[in-house]
Amino acid sequence: MDLDDFIPKGAASLNVSYDGPPRDFHFLLLPKLTMLAFSSAVEPLRVANQVTKRMLYRWYTVTADGVAVRCSNGVRITPDMGLPKLGGKDTVFVCSGVEPNEAAQPIDLAWLRRQRSFGATMGGICSGAFALAQAGLIGDRPFTLHWENQPSFREHFPDLEPTQNLYEIEDKLMTCGGGSAATDMMLEIIENDHGRELAVIVADMCIHARASNRKAPQKSALSVAIGSRNQHLLNAIQLMTDRLEDPLQIEDICDQLDVSRRQLERLFKKYTNVSPSRFYYDLRISRAHALLNETNMSVTEIAAATGFNSTDHLSVQFRKKFGVSPKAFRKGWSAARAAVPEG
Repeated sequence: MDLDDFIPKGAASLNVSYDGPPRDFHFLLLPKLTMLAFSSAVEPLRVANQVTKRMLYRWYTVTADGVAVRCSNGVRITPDMGLPKLGGKDTVFVCSGVEPNEAAQPIDLAWLRRQRSFGATMGGICSGAFALAQAGLIGDRPFTLHWENQPSFREHFPDLEPTQNLYEIEDKLMTCGGGSAATDMMLEIIENDHGRELAVIVADMCIHARASNRKAPQKSALSVAIGSRNQHLLNAIQLMTDRLEDPLQIEDICDQLDVSRRQLERLFKKYTNVSPSRFYYDLRISRAHALLNETNMSVTEIAAATGFNSTDHLSVQFRKKFGVSPKAFRKGWSAARAAVPEG
């Protein structure tokens, strides 16, 4: 890549006192990666170079075989190279997206382990933590991934617990939930490397309202999602969410919250337009839907993981919500995936 590829021309400028070598980032692109998350990580690096007129950062895209990879939106990205040998000062980000448990191949995982053994910093963008976990590179350090992929991640890696935070940076491991969280993570990297003033200018250039800190949650607050701050309602939903595999009885929820069944029914009807039981079923069915999409778990295993005592019981509720049985849904999904060309 040419110098102009890393330092584009622009009007905004900031003088940074730095004469050292550029920091290199290698982005391992896995099939069906999320383009929004990938570009949200790269653009702050470009802007940092642009406003300082210095090559503070360099970035390269890599794939296992050096050929183009298709993003989840269908756009193809041609990488800069195949899998290179890196040094201890390099950073590797795994860029993944949908179907993350099937994205990384053995050659990808072996390469990740090798680069970590050389001392490289490892990172995961969007659902990139799947590959890092498969490679055994997370350990007991805090990490995160996109909230949508966390239920299936827990099924695959029950000994690893992701945080709900936008991003995590600790001990040569950097992960984020994807989307604009990638920008927030890169802004912290830029601030740590070259100061807050540069990070603020880069955020402004990206027209990005920077999160106050990495511990900001990925999802909107539950009160925003349902349009109510009623604590009985919020606490009831939290109890349901925490007990999908081993569901509580509605009466037990009422007892824990010290509210009557009638009062809870009124609250749910007012703010969710369904009964507490229906809301609870929908939470469990949505989890089953995610597991059908993102895991190879059998329907029997998924029924157990979502609190249904039989596959028939799961099928009845699943059909009510989605119009098809779990088996038919998975069969149709698999056929749709097979019809999409790779590369």
